[in-house]
Amino acid sequence: MSLDRAQLVDDLELLRATVAWKCSELTDEQARWPGELMTAAGILWHLALVENAMYDVVVTGQPERWAERLEAGRDAAFAVGLDLPVEELRSAYQDNVELCREALADRSLEDPVGFEGDRLVTVATVVEYLVKETARHLELLRELIGE
Repeated sequence: MSLDRAQLVDDLELLRATVAWKCSELTDEQARWPGELMTAAGILWHLALVENAMYDVVVTGQPERWAERLEAGRDAAFAVGLDLPVEELRSAYQDNVELCREALADRSLEDPVGFEGDRLVTVATVVEYLVKETARHLELLRELIGE
């Protein structure tokens, strides 16, 4: 399958911008509704971690900075978001998007990168993963926010 870089990156950027827009006016209280793990705050933090992991682990080969926090289980990425001010969550998301964006900018879609230990994937696989993960969680945001 031949991937069009411009289309793939445009899809990712549209999703990222929509997440940022959906969360741009949320108050701390709105971001934490309904008070369980699956909240806008939890989703935003989770997406910040996904962007960070793609930057750290996959693109630059660095150890994952959030590994210790995530040892508590799969839901830890969502739980942390409940404890942080929404402005900090928005900032973390935007900062990690920018890091990932910059790291991917000069890479070919065919470049191999490490993933989950010794597994190699292409940059295209990483971008496709980001598109799918962001789209999946954007749908959850839409359900929570009601827009």
